[in-house]
Amino acid sequence: MRKTGLVALIFIICAVMAGYGIYVSAAEKATGKETAKKEAPAKAEAKKEAPAKPAASGEIAAKVNGQAISKAEFQAEVDKFERQASMMGRGTDEKQVAEMRKQILDKLVGREILRQEAIRLGLKVNQEELESHIKGLREKMGTPEEFTQALSHMGLTEQTLKDQFAAEMMLRRLIDQEVASKVKVEDSEIKAFYEKNPDMFKTPEMVRASHILVKVDEKATPEDKTKAMDKMKGIEKRIKAGEDFATVAKEVSDCPSKEKGGDLDFFQRGQMVPQFEQVAFDLKPGKVSGIVETEFGYHLIKVTDHKNAGAMSFDEIKPRIEQYLKGEKISKQLGDYVEKLKSTAKIEIVAK
Repeated sequence: MRKTGLVALIFIICAVMAGYGIYVSAAEKATGKETAKKEAPAKAEAKKEAPAKPAASGEIAAKVNGQAISKAEFQAEVDKFERQASMMGRGTDEKQVAEMRKQILDKLVGREILRQEAIRLGLKVNQEELESHIKGLREKMGTPEEFTQALSHMGLTEQTLKDQFAAEMMLRRLIDQEVASKVKVEDSEIKAFYEKNPDMFKTPEMVRASHILVKVDEKATPEDKTKAMDKMKGIEKRIKAGEDFATVAKEVSDCPSKEKGGDLDFFQRGQMVPQFEQVAFDLKPGKVSGIVETEFGYHLIKVTDHKNAGAMSFDEIKPRIEQYLKGEKISKQLGDYVEKLKSTAKIEIVAK
């Protein structure tokens, strides 16, 4: 079995962590405001529950109600962003870096405000749930060495990863309790969105097909191609004799789809190589093609379903529209919630 590449492992970690931070990110997007120094007195409860950690002034990036956000934490977030940008091949100029640093510090301030509010409300992290998520992530990563290596490339240890998960889980619980649970989407809103955005719900013509592949290397000799064709002719005879297509595919196909009986699921025009696509879209459901040659080799194609171009019905798409609209409302109301907390907090920005 092929091992997962390091970059893919890192993206798995990023994707899982992004899932926990989605509401917080939505708040930052919704507010779109730079954190400014505020002179309003801090909440007494917040100061009592989240006392400031001692730190030298030169080590501090910002303070929220007396709680320091260290320059080390700030720089770690900046470094993480730059590593991810580098892995994705994105360059950054001086102006972009300055704006990025401002946004990251604002994010840390917002998160600290939410953290203090969660503590004030007495919210706790479910340790069993936390351990379950970490265990699941380890299992996705392959070997313990690969897991450790991926964390190292992100500047993390397993403990710092666990701490970050715990923080995200507590913030999500706060947001679910104080914001998301209070958001409602009316049926009339869903219907109006559906009717105002018809182009969003158009569906292209699609087919669902299975195939059997006898692979031919692009550098194959004429003799190799003849041998592959003879093999495919033998397979074709078995199918014409009435053998089950999926069973034969599992036995002889050279495509990874053999594990699913050759099933390629639904696809639309432009997703397959032209020779394959043309035959698949011309076949009627239940029919099997003759031998089709493509750059990958020789195929037998069986179409199992065909959907004409059209539009998704309201009932079909309603749950997804509701989810989208609720997400938009949560984003907006969370932004308002964070700004309200900021208005009664004492925020001091030190770093630039």
